[in-house]
Amino acid sequence: MTLPPIKRVLLKLSGEVLMGNQEYGIDPEYVARLAEEVKAAKDSGIEVCLVIGGGNIFRGISAAAKGLDRTTGDYMGMLATVMNALAMQNALEQAGVQTRVQSAIPMASVCEPYIRRRAERHLEKGRIVIFAAGTGNPFFTTDTGAALRAAEMNCDALLKGTSVDGVYDSDPKHNPDAVRFDTITYDQVLADNLKVMDATAVALCRENNIPLVVFSIREKGNVAKVLSGEGTQTIVQKD
Repeated sequence: MTLPPIKRVLLKLSGEVLMGNQEYGIDPEYVARLAEEVKAAKDSGIEVCLVIGGGNIFRGISAAAKGLDRTTGDYMGMLATVMNALAMQNALEQAGVQTRVQSAIPMASVCEPYIRRRAERHLEKGRIVIFAAGTGNPFFTTDTGAALRAAEMNCDALLKGTSVDGVYDSDPKHNPDAVRFDTITYDQVLADNLKVMDATAVALCRENNIPLVVFSIREKGNVAKVLSGEGTQTIVQKD
């Protein structure tokens, strides 16, 4: 299976990749390198939108496990994604790319509110749009937020850049014999409970027939390789 022709793509980055080699926070040099990857994708003629997680700053579900109210923790995690979005916006604009941040939680002093038709216009004008604050609701992950925005923006694919180079039958970080899939179906991911994205996000991609591409963002130049059909990746789509 191969990807269909791509005109518009949503790139989902885990917050952890913004740490670079640090244990916490944002590494400006690494964010600048990621911005160059995103810029290269845009320069190839593809309309690009972004969603970035917040795990490098705050993870609501982990805090909830330690006694913090889950709803409060999730809102704090959403604010972390806004911080990451602003950092990426700064790096992209330093690289010469016009960028807009739209937040599902209105905060007019720092970014635009999420308005779908305005986001459409930004993309049509050649700008990169970064969607922040997830869905704006607790109990939903940024993966689900990414799948939702990909559906709303009529994206041709959702690319998930992580620290792992695809989907495996078990965790490759703990099982050296884990087997990577080149292609796999949404149904198999859900049935086998494979940790690609949360089940809500995978189901949303399936319902809207949005191919999900999982690849390692840590390998330099990988975004362009994946978009051109090269590089190591796993494509999740229908049979």
